[in-house]
Parts: sequence; C-alpha cells; structure tokens
Amino acid sequence: MTGPLLRSLWSCARKSVSSSSYSSPSTALKHHGLLPSATAPSRAFSASAATAASSATSPNSSLDPSRLRNVAVIAHVDHGKTTLMDRLLRQCGADIPHERAMDSFSLERERGITIASKVTSISWKENELNMVDTPGHADFGGEVERVVGMVEGAVLVVDAGEGPLAQTKFVLAKALKYGLRPILLLNKVDRPAVSEETCNEVESLVFDLFANLGATEEQLDFPVLYASAKEGWASTTFTKDPPADLRNMAELLDTIISHVPQPTANLDTPFQMMVSMMERDFYLGRILTGRISSGVIRAGDRVHGLRNKDSGVEKIEEGKVTKLMKKKGTNMVLIDSAGAGDIISMAGLTKPSIGHTVANVEVTTALPTIELDPPTISMTFGVNDSPLAGRDGTHLTGGRIGDRLMAEAETNLAINVLPGLSESFEVQGRGELQLGILIENMRREGFELSVSPPKVMYQIEKGVKLEPIEEVTIEINEEHVGLVMEALSHRRGEVIDMGPVPGNVGRTKLSLTCPSRGLVGYRSVFSSDTRGTGFMHRAFSTYEKYRGPLGNVRKGVLVSMGYGTITAHALMSLEARGTLFVTPGMETYDGMIVGEHSRDTDLDVNPVRTKELTNVRAASKDENVKLTPPRLMTLEEAIGYVASDELIEVTPKAIRLRKKFLDVNKRKSMSKRAKE
Repeated sequence: MTGPLLRSLWSCARKSVSSSSYSSPSTALKHHGLLPSATAPSRAFSASAATAASSATSPNSSLDPSRLRNVAVIAHVDHGKTTLMDRLLRQCGADIPHERAMDSFSLERERGITIASKVTSISWKENELNMVDTPGHADFGGEVERVVGMVEGAVLVVDAGEGPLAQTKFVLAKALKYGLRPILLLNKVDRPAVSEETCNEVESLVFDLFANLGATEEQLDFPVLYASAKEGWASTTFTKDPPADLRNMAELLDTIISHVPQPTANLDTPFQMMVSMMERDFYLGRILTGRISSGVIRAGDRVHGLRNKDSGVEKIEEGKVTKLMKKKGTNMVLIDSAGAGDIISMAGLTKPSIGHTVANVEVTTALPTIELDPPTISMTFGVNDSPLAGRDGTHLTGGRIGDRLMAEAETNLAINVLPGLSESFEVQGRGELQLGILIENMRREGFELSVSPPKVMYQIEKGVKLEPIEEVTIEINEEHVGLVMEALSHRRGEVIDMGPVPGNVGRTKLSLTCPSRGLVGYRSVFSSDTRGTGFMHRAFSTYEKYRGPLGNVRKGVLVSMGYGTITAHALMSLEARGTLFVTPGMETYDGMIVGEHSRDTDLDVNPVRTKELTNVRAASKDENVKLTPPRLMTLEEAIGYVASDELIEVTPKAIRLRKKFLDVNKRKSMSKRAKE
C-alpha cells in the first residue's frame, strides 16, 4: 500500500469517525473493506498501517535523531519492570489490552517473569522514546546482552524494600560495560515497611554497587526517583502519597529526556543496521529488528545481509525491503522511512539472523558482532526410546528435534546446539531455567524427547580445572539457618557474609558463593527446608578453581521392574520404602523411576502387582486403600533431580523419570564398570 493512498484513506477515516477514539482510523478502513478484521496476531502488521500516517505526515521530523531517546528498563526478577512499562505506555496514550502487556508469551504470563526482550516506542512532548523491556533472570542474560548495545540509557528499577540483589548486579554490570547512563528508580515505595530512611540506605547500597562495578564519574552521577509502578506514579522527591495532579509518570519521562543523551547518528552516510532481534511472521516471513547505526532506510530500498567470518566479511543475501515497521505502544505500524539512531523492524530478507548486519548494497563492511558470556551448563536432547514412546507427541524423530533446536539457536544467541551421537544433540545454555523453558515450549509444540541431567561446562586454563561459580543471596527465618547451611556445605557453598535483615525481626540474610553444579536442583529442596518462607536469588559470578566432589545431595530411587498399569495394592506396600512419584492408574515400564528410596541405594520394585483372588470372604479383605498423596514432579524439579545414570522422558502429556539403561542386568554391569 503506497504512502499517498494511505494518507488519503487516513483523511477519509478522520472525516467518518470521531478523532477521540484511539482505534477509529482502522475501524473506518475496515468499514471501507481495506483492512482485514482478522484476529490473528500476524495480521496486525498490515492491519495497523493506518496508524503510521501520523508519522508519515511529517517525514523530516521523524528522521531527526535529536528527538529520539533509546532506553532499556533493567532490574532484578520481580522488581516491577513490566508493570512500569504498562504505566508508561498508558501515560502516553497506548491501549493496554491486559496487565503486563509486554509479556506476550503464554509462559511469561503463566510464570510472571520476562523471558525475551521486547521493544516498543512511546511519544512524549514531541520526543520519541524507544523503550526496551529486558528479563531480570541471569539465565536469560543473553537477552540483556544483545539489546543493551541498542540504547544510550537505562532505567535501573530496584525494590525499595529489598534493595539491590544478585541479579541487579548482573544486569547493571552489563549496562555499565556498554557505557550506559542509568537512572535509579526505587519502586514499591508505597509499601508500609518502606520509609525515607530505608530508601536512603538502598540508594547508598546502589551507589556502592556502581562503584564496585567500575562506573565512571558520569555514570555515578545518576538521578534518583521514587515510584509505585502498581499505582502508576513516579516522583523526584520521596513521598508515599503524591497530590492527585502528580499521580502519573510525567517526572520519570521528563528525567529520561533530560538525562539520557540523544543517539549520535549520521543521516548522510550509507544505511547500516545491526540485527538484535528476529521473529517469524506467517505473512511477511522473517522480521529483523535492530537499531540503525547510520544512514536512512526507506521501504523498497535494495539491501543485503553481511556477517563477519575469520576469512573476512561474507555476503549472506541481497533483497528489497518489502515492509518497514515500528512498534508503537502495543501495535506494529507501517512507516515510510527511518533514520540513524532509531529502532525499527523490516521484512524482505530470509537469511540474515541475530548478530548480522543489514546495509545498503554499496556497503561492504559489517558492524562488530555482539559479545556474549559463555554458556555454563549443557544437556543432551535425544529421541524418546521408552516403551511408552509415540503415544502423545507428533514430532518424534531426531531430525525434527534437531531442526527445532537449530531454529532456537538462530533466534537465541545464548544457546549453542552441537550434534551428538545417534540422533542426539548437546544443548548449551546459561542455566537450568533457560533450558527448562526451551523443553516446555517443545513439549507444548508436540515434541517427545529424552533429556539428560544438566552437566556443568568446565574450563581448563594452564592445566587447572575451572568451574562456574554463582553468587547466591538467601533470606530465611532464623530457625532454618542450620538446615540451609548444612545443605549448602554438602554442595560446596562458601559463606561470604551473614547478618540480620534490617526491619525484619527473626530473619537472616546470607551471601555466599557456590558452584553451579551444586545449585542444580537445590531450589525445590530449599523451598521444602524453609517451608516456603525463604527467598533465594542467584547469578553467575565467575570461573574459579574446581572445589572438589559434592557431598551426599540425594537419596536412591525406587525403580520399576514391571510393565503395565500401576495398582493401589502394590503402592500400599511400597509407601514404607520411601516417597512415591506416581498414582494408581498410571502406566509404567521396566527401568522407570516410581519414587525416592528412604536409603542411599536404588531398589527394584514391582508397582503393577495385583491382589490375589481367593474364595475366602472376610471384613478386612476388601478394605479401602488410602495412599499418601505422591510427589508429582514438575519439569524444573525433574531437571534438578535426575542423576547422571538417569534421563527425563518428556511428552506433551507427561514427564517421567527413568534409568538410562532400562534392563536391570545392564544397569548392574554398568555400575560395576563405573566403580572400577
């Protein structure tokens, strides 16, 4: 659809529908039969074209870099980033369909965490703010690393009650490394426990954190704001109840415009853009999102994709920009042109990926690639070869699993996929949560697979074995300190600091370092040890010398030696042996794990044994079987639970634990070989 036609349609829409309605132009265009009324998200790209006319009316002003501000919102998990983004969008007139509007994936909404970075733009006082919402969990650090290069400033959100935590340090270190000038926003100041004193303490802790991370004098001179993202206001002075006319985000938006520098950009040089995000659309194909480094891009321009290789710059593909788009609020709109410093999306090329450069055809140099931290953990994904395979899923073969993993590695730079033996693939990532999210997405898409336990990736430097060490912050009740300290000592944890939690009587805060391999599977143990009252936050710190083998961190398991349907009669006699993972009516097979043994050794049991039928009738013969509720494993718990000789069987409907070798004689011979 051409620009003049769009403008004429826009004028028709304004005449026919009241301009006060946010969605009125598209309603008018639908009335004229020029916009589809489809609900499919992918059609939103073309359906929102009418909204672009507002920027198309003044093309010169839209290319002015001095009007742009590129800002990332960074924080620890659950400190309020996504809620803050909601309030900023609403302040600038966007229509929010639901709370946490930036969390667009079903898993993000279910778990209440941000998994992937997202970009949107809002207009404020003749300026355009490109806002990037980032994940706060260290496992998704690759999402932070690839987008901080797109922005000049950052809003660091810190919970005024909790203060800076392990992952606050992680995301802040990334921002400072790229030279960003952060703005400190103390969130949740409306809570009763938060006072001006606690805010001052948190502010000094954040200042110390900046200094320890090597911030420059310019970065240390950060403005401080106090906010309640939930109530939708921010203030430059401490208050718990601002006046009615100041209960908005205006002061934060003004601070962003005054504190964050405008992008340094040259519109006269040839067009170059680094691809930072990528998604697929059913209608438009591959959509590449990134920040324009130099020049101007217009719909219809000839461009090509470039990438840096050891042998030099390689040309990937040449093509035409078929669609030029920009996220405005929660909608994707079509634009005619965009200039250096802006963050835009384009369609038309099918091969360039994240980290590649898109440029005018006369440009032969690629932009420097994004530096990422190395992966610290790996898991092996393979074909599900259990006796119950093929009942639930639709994607069963090694080829389909490999294609899906390669597609994931293309869009997520923090994941590496290496082909293994016999249709298996080694997947390397940052942590068990990141890989758990990938497995959960695959099972929802109809995949069946077997997954090995996580293995830590060691490094060898000058003949010394190094392992990833994580920084852990724990907050627990005093009565649980002994239990937690004992468990972490088995896992090679070393306490750095310990003391009372200010403002919380009877609570203790622990800071410690622990190997990544020791923390695998510890979260569920920690929750049960502290009766659900403890908080634990962890983030990758560094590689250090190998700390030696772990202590006894798990009991043995109950292994099935029968095939068929599990009976209540059999489970009744097995309850005394340990904790069960199954219920009557479930299917089992030889080598499947049905429970945890009360001792350190594995025990073979028969969970399909049926009751003997006799001619004798007695009152006690037909008693009702009452079983203790079993411990049903979630995917994350299963990943942390399995030992090196075990696998997780993942299907769309079930998660089962099993031994790597299903035959009992093979298991015995392999265990003897391991001891030798």
